[in-house]
Amino acid sequence: KKVLANACTTMLHGPDATEAAAETAKRAFETGGALGASALPIIDIPTADLEKGIPAFDLLRRVSLCASGGEARKLIKNGGGKLNDTALAKDDQLITLEDRNEEGLIKLSAGKKRHVLVKPH
Repeated sequence: KKVLANACTTMLHGPDATEAAAETAKRAFETGGALGASALPIIDIPTADLEKGIPAFDLLRRVSLCASGGEARKLIKNGGGKLNDTALAKDDQLITLEDRNEEGLIKLSAGKKRHVLVKPH
């Protein structure tokens, strides 16, 4: 399972992202999960897409927190999809530039252990 996850991450995001994700996971387990936002992987998403708004289920898929839109919809329905640490109310909720935090990033989570930061570019 770990090898498959590493292969998928490498294929989608490259070897540097795979190493960063592995290091983040290692630090998370070594520190009992207490990580600052800076330790999370950052995924670039075009600013124009976020200006229009991206449905939550689609963004979870685009940043590889879910393998498909259907998986993302199910995750959100069951309360596991989060935007800036708050459960997403609807799977088609639009995520926009308005959802950025004070650092200009958007935190997306799938469950308790999988998180990414979305950076508009």
